[in-house]
Amino acid sequence: MLTPGVIAVLCAASLGAGFVDAIAGGGGLVTLPALMAFIPSPHLALGTNKGQSVFGATSSATSFWRGKGVDRDRAPLAFACGAGGACVGALLQLRVRPEPLKPIALGLLVVAAILVAVRPLILRHTHVHAVTAPRARLAAIALTMGCYDGFFGPGTGSLLIVAFVTLHGDSMTRASGNAKIVNLASNLMSFTIFAVKGTILWSVSLPMAVCNALGAAIGARTAMKRGDAFVRVFVLVVVVAVAAKLAWDLFR
Repeated sequence: MLTPGVIAVLCAASLGAGFVDAIAGGGGLVTLPALMAFIPSPHLALGTNKGQSVFGATSSATSFWRGKGVDRDRAPLAFACGAGGACVGALLQLRVRPEPLKPIALGLLVVAAILVAVRPLILRHTHVHAVTAPRARLAAIALTMGCYDGFFGPGTGSLLIVAFVTLHGDSMTRASGNAKIVNLASNLMSFTIFAVKGTILWSVSLPMAVCNALGAAIGARTAMKRGDAFVRVFVLVVVVAVAAKLAWDLFR
């Protein structure tokens, strides 16, 4: 059972994650390392992280849908494939023994952090073309990223944006909106599976969800003042610090 002090620290991390997500995405790179630092079971840490992030995913997707920032003709296929991929990823994660799961998560965390860090560089050198990619390409992106999100999660939004811009010819704004549909599907599916399997600590995830929403509101107001570069540095500093702690715990 986590102490009130630890829950307060996790809520602070969730507040920061909401702030980060509102500006540049990658909030999971803050919440998951924090959860893994205090929750011994990787399954519980991953499940609890999904329990608090699903609320933000729902809010973001709803906002983009209402603002017509989504290609609605692509949404049904993207949602279905994202959910299907997440089902595979979540069930696979639950079948992995806890012992190797923590180093696997540590490795994925480092890779996700690097990809989020270089995302602006990739997009800056990508020429967007008005092309209509085949539905098979959309299905492959949604299935792959849905599986990753179900198994692990952090960095999914950023990776989806890069995939839709580079492989689907979306503009940045449209890619962000379309990414939210896949992300919503994968979050809902994995959240449902983890809830049924009992790998969500509700006493932790619910207060974190409230703080995440508050952080997002603050981040939206700060975005225009500080920009993406500030948030990217913030994310990387937090990830490196907590990843170092996880590595120390593994090799101690």
